[in-house]
Amino acid sequence: MVLQSSLKNCLQLPCILRTSKAGFRSTTSGGLIIQSVSNDVYQNLAVEDWIHDHMNLENRQVLFLWRNSPAVVIGRHQNPWQEFNLRLMRQKNIKLARRRSGGGTVYHDLGNINLTFFTTRKKYERMENLKLIVKALKALCPQLDVRVTDRYDILLDGQYKISGTAAKLGRTAAYHHCTLLCNADKFVLSSVLKSPYKGLKSNATPSVPASVQNLFEGDPSLTSEVLLDAIAEEYAVQHQIDHRITLINPGDEAVLPGINNKTEELQSWEWVYGKTPKFSVSTCFNMVYKDSVIDVKVDMDVKHGKIEVCRIDLPEQWLPPALCSELVKSLTGSKFCPNETTTLATTLLRVFPQDDELHSRWNLLCENMIMLM
Repeated sequence: MVLQSSLKNCLQLPCILRTSKAGFRSTTSGGLIIQSVSNDVYQNLAVEDWIHDHMNLENRQVLFLWRNSPAVVIGRHQNPWQEFNLRLMRQKNIKLARRRSGGGTVYHDLGNINLTFFTTRKKYERMENLKLIVKALKALCPQLDVRVTDRYDILLDGQYKISGTAAKLGRTAAYHHCTLLCNADKFVLSSVLKSPYKGLKSNATPSVPASVQNLFEGDPSLTSEVLLDAIAEEYAVQHQIDHRITLINPGDEAVLPGINNKTEELQSWEWVYGKTPKFSVSTCFNMVYKDSVIDVKVDMDVKHGKIEVCRIDLPEQWLPPALCSELVKSLTGSKFCPNETTTLATTLLRVFPQDDELHSRWNLLCENMIMLM
């Protein structure tokens, strides 16, 4: 019955018309609904920046709709090593992005809708935006148990989080963005959003874990496309504007001058990792070598994503202290990054004596150091 009801309501929605980028430039007042034709997380975050920085919102409110290929997006003041499994993300080729707003970590894929509501700072009201989303969901499926919490989340059946919220408040402009879980890969989501890193101390903003569920699981008619159109329709009704979505290409400099520079900044190492609040790593690990087990203790201070202080303690008879000191010296000032550490270790190995035993021990130590990153 739920499926039949939601399909019936969906068919009763007025048609949403999608138009070219021309509408984006010609609209100077009233409401505007924009949808990105890109699934690249960096390009879509850059559009948020561009609208916030360049569009006059005094007489206009904007809704930006977007979806991303697999990516993890962290809040402005978060630590990626604290939040998720970077090694697994690299293996699965999942992108990492840092947004301008605060808040917690979110997994994105094509089953996850992203909505950004732009207004002046004076008109900023995220509770009203979330109520708009709930109203759109209810229009599709009246039996759906969805509600907004005091934390500005949207819960399904009183317990499953289907939407999280973050915001950026500028001097005159503001935006509130949120997610909506439609049919995201929950297995990947739960696997990636678990940090395997031990001994990490940080004052970065931590995420708050929550049980999640896809809307699609309760009603297969609630696809991303259906939900996008329903929310756009409700937005158009509430703001008394044409039922039209303007499609834009986030790489089009003619429409969004300077957008590519914003995209490049958002995907740079300096922004994604270098903006991580200062943190320390104090941990121990065991290395099994032939018939022995070697205990190693590592302490590092990391600032702006680079190793500021490094200490490695291990038995002197296992690796000459001079070689260990060379590793510490090379790591100090380098990026807290497996690729850079691998390059450093390989370079140092070339100047070592041709000793297979020594090389094997060195490689084992460096492999374990890289696992910390």
